This record gives sequence, structure tokens and C-alpha cells, in this order.
Amino acid sequence: MKTAISIPDKLFLAADQYAKSYGVSRSQLYAKAVAQFLEQQPSDHITKQLNEVYSSEPAILNETLSTMQFASIEKEEW
Repeated sequence: MKTAISIPDKLFLAADQYAKSYGVSRSQLYAKAVAQFLEQQPSDHITKQLNEVYSSEPAILNETLSTMQFASIEKEEW
């Protein structure tokens, strides 16, 4: 499918140079870039959802658990 997009000149020139250097067309380069971007989105979406869930949770350890963890650390002399 053909499409027209607007991107900053500097980005276009960098992409054009990259495509020439690696022997791929700009269309192939842009298609690959968009595909990789879309692959990353589901995990970003999950991270966003987890952040929303845990943002309402206190970030403080249970005092008993904290004491037990601290006690389990081997003492070192400095």
C-alpha cells in the first residue's frame, strides 16, 4: 500500500542515508521500523496497566518482613 507521511527533514535524511548504507529501500526501512514499534506496544501496555494497579499500593515493606530481611544480611566490617 502506498501512503504519504510527514517527518522532520533531519529524520528523513538520516533514514535515507541508513537505507542506502544497508542496501534497503526506504519503504522496507519504514515498514520494519513500524513493525518493531508495534511489537513493543503490547508489553508497554501491560507495564502501564501494572503501574496503574501498583500506584495505589503503599511502597512500604511490612515491618516484620523488613526486619527479617535485614537480619538475614551477613554483617561485614568496613
